[in-house]
Amino acid sequence: MKIKEKEFEEILQELKSLSGQLGAEVRFEKGDFKGGYCLLKESKVIVINKMANLQRKVMILSMALKELGIDQIYLTPKIREIIEEMSEVK
Repeated sequence: MKIKEKEFEEILQELKSLSGQLGAEVRFEKGDFKGGYCLLKESKVIVINKMANLQRKVMILSMALKELGIDQIYLTPKIREIIEEMSEVK
C-alpha cells in the first residue's frame, strides 16, 4: 500500500487512539533508542523516539500494536492493512 506523506499524521493519530483502546499509553521521548512496547510497573507503555520521522513512528506503533494483539478488536481494513504491512518492515 502506498501512503502519502500527509496521511501519516492522520494514521499516527488513529493508531494512538487504538493503543488507548488496548490499554496502552503512548509516550514520545527523546533519546538514543528505536522504541517499542514495554511493561512499566504493570502498565502497558509504547515508547516512541520523538526525533523519528512520521513514517518511522507509524512503523514502531504498528509493531507495538501487533505485539499487544489486535486480532480481537475491530479495525478498519485500511488500518489493519497498514499495521500488517508496517510491522513486517524492519
